[in-house]
Amino acid sequence: MTAPDGGYDLAVIGAGSAGFSAAITAAEQGAQVALIGYGTIGGTCVNVGCVPSKVMIRAMEIMHQAKTASRFEGIEAQAHIEDWRALTAQKDDLVAQLRQAKYIDLLPSYNNIAYMEGAARLENGGVSVDGKFIEAGKVILATGTSPVAPGIAGIETLPYLTSTEALELKELPKSLLVIGGGYIGCELAQMFARSGVEVTVVCRSRLLPGAEPEIGSALTGYLRDEGVAVRGGLAYKKIRATGEGVALDVIENGEETVIEAERVLVTTGRRPNTDGLGLEQAGVELSPGGGVKVDDRMRTTRPGVYAAGDVTGRDQFVYMAAYGAKIAAKNALNGDGIVYDNSAMPWVVFTDPQVAGVGLSEATAGKRGFNVKTSVLTLDHVPRALAARDTRGLIKLVADKETDKLLGAQIIAPEGADSIQTAVLAVKHGLTVTDLAETVFPYLTTVEGLKLAAQTFDKDVSKLSCCAG
Repeated sequence: MTAPDGGYDLAVIGAGSAGFSAAITAAEQGAQVALIGYGTIGGTCVNVGCVPSKVMIRAMEIMHQAKTASRFEGIEAQAHIEDWRALTAQKDDLVAQLRQAKYIDLLPSYNNIAYMEGAARLENGGVSVDGKFIEAGKVILATGTSPVAPGIAGIETLPYLTSTEALELKELPKSLLVIGGGYIGCELAQMFARSGVEVTVVCRSRLLPGAEPEIGSALTGYLRDEGVAVRGGLAYKKIRATGEGVALDVIENGEETVIEAERVLVTTGRRPNTDGLGLEQAGVELSPGGGVKVDDRMRTTRPGVYAAGDVTGRDQFVYMAAYGAKIAAKNALNGDGIVYDNSAMPWVVFTDPQVAGVGLSEATAGKRGFNVKTSVLTLDHVPRALAARDTRGLIKLVADKETDKLLGAQIIAPEGADSIQTAVLAVKHGLTVTDLAETVFPYLTTVEGLKLAAQTFDKDVSKLSCCAG
């Protein structure tokens, strides 16, 4: 496509979820947009992140459910992996379909988006793509992140797996060492364990260190129940290749020990993709974590240049990337009037049971000066869990003791991901725990547990009849 006279109104560097969100938002306002991709179109989520991982997680979950069917009297069921390659091929087919439908096929619908591929770099008055100058009034950086290895001596000498390579394995290893106890580490550890791999998860602190301690402790127990070895509080010394695979030397409880496995999967974080963009020369500052520094309007430290999505190093979820990119595009074109707000941002870990949260944890609320009160409700008080004969999980609510306002909620439950949205709305609209406790919820749902957890602040819910309010 030939550049319009006077150049483009906006150049978007990055063709993942944030890049497309920014480009489409600008195009819908009549702007002429240059969308610049580098690598596979669609970015992390559809290609190597959310979509492929959730396919494999759900597949192993279905197989696991068959194996646990005997919790209901009179039922016996079995499931096994008959063809791992067929399963991964089906996953790849879905990825290809979504990449085509949600990214490639969208471009012809927007005549004012010019898509181009190449290495982009900030320049005065626009950007260059593979050395060719593209004039643009404003620029949005949306280049995402890449996996980064932890600072363990010897890691650079090993053919370690990232989440991308792990999801592309055509053969399952006999054993797997997962380094990192965050979202991705927990999800993939359980998925591979359910596929029959002997899995060990190691971490410097505990599983899900950003979650409530009760949540992390519960998930640790459930993973161990399924045979996953969880070893936290470790200090890493070095990692090396052996004849059978890899060996990680650690200090555990003050003593040196060795953890061995056939393969090692690194899930310790991701690094913002900022190399080669000419940021330093353009006066675009980075945060201490390496992300592009932005303010609450998505503006970088260079006038006219914005950033959104994972490259900013914050709120690394695909829906927050799209949200931030939409704000960046609107502000770039209309005068910086919209503020980025993550106060009611939901997050989900797709383990089984699922972990989900919104708002402030008890510790964070305390640090921000709130006088907090909390309630913790185990799922054996939730009728849905009793009927499903699966009472794994709990719900924790954090509220302001002075105003009764709900500050945050975290759930670990088989249907926790879908249940958290009610708490999101409560936090977003400033509801109190009394409001939540007095709201009518449908019976025999997991989300009803939020009502019961709210009632737990001043009632013993075990003394209530069904649906009693």
